[in-house]
Amino acid sequence: MNKIRLIGAVMLLFLVITACESRTEQLRMATGGVTGIYYSFGSAAAKILSEKTRIPITVISTGASRANIRLIDEGEIEIAIVQNDVMEYAWRGAELFNGEQITGFAGMAGLYAEVCQIVAKPASGIESIADLRGKNVSVGDAGSGVEFNARQILDAYGISFDDIGKYNLNFAASADAIRNNNIDAFFCVAGAPTPAIIDLATSRDIVLLEIDDLHAQELIKNYPFYTQFPVPGGSYRGQPFPVMTVAVKATFIVSSKLSEDTVYRLTKTLFESTAQIIAAHNKGRELSASYAVEGISVPFHPGAAKYFKEVGALE
Repeated sequence: MNKIRLIGAVMLLFLVITACESRTEQLRMATGGVTGIYYSFGSAAAKILSEKTRIPITVISTGASRANIRLIDEGEIEIAIVQNDVMEYAWRGAELFNGEQITGFAGMAGLYAEVCQIVAKPASGIESIADLRGKNVSVGDAGSGVEFNARQILDAYGISFDDIGKYNLNFAASADAIRNNNIDAFFCVAGAPTPAIIDLATSRDIVLLEIDDLHAQELIKNYPFYTQFPVPGGSYRGQPFPVMTVAVKATFIVSSKLSEDTVYRLTKTLFESTAQIIAAHNKGRELSASYAVEGISVPFHPGAAKYFKEVGALE
């Protein structure tokens, strides 16, 4: 009788351990709205990662960066796409997080650039960011990451929101406002080329404002999540040459509770599958191990760090 009980207890323990391992190896990925790049890129990457690692990954549409960080911290998901500046705010309890530090996540890999594009109408006499003083400028939705980017960039040039006619409009509304001569310029933080700017440039002349090296380096010194990045020549009508600016970065983060082995496998597979990811989504063209570690100001997960050290991207 005791032998039967012992065998039963061992079988029960085996089932519990197996079930726990199974739960660990089924991941949930938070992205963004279903019409956005976070969702489409995340879906493409998750499919390839799942097939190659044999770890099932369920893609979830969410409210993007800030919501995704909270979901990881609450244990609702294990992997997410976020802007690297927003994850910095969460880590420090700054800006969008207003004193609430969230540190239950770690960096996995920078993915692609979300470019800070400053669009102006030539008729306003704006040739540089310094010329925005006294102009009507849209800085993105109130409380958005774009608004914080706009404030930081203007501040590098000695301009505050008090020095401009500040409008809080989304990208499409900003483009309409320029078209209708209601504003002189607007900030847009998104992958380039951006549909709202493409549409605007087909109907009127625009100018993209450069962030020169001196001001870019000051920004990067104060906010290490920025990197220098060119808007490629030909991105928009009337813009034949590259325009240098700065960018934040769409980034994979993971729960700190994930094992080193799991995150190592995910990271390694991501960068060994770039050809398949490029075929599935054009943002895959920006994937590289060296770029993936730039501008990431929160600690990498040990599994990701292990991979980047193996390929020489981290020391």
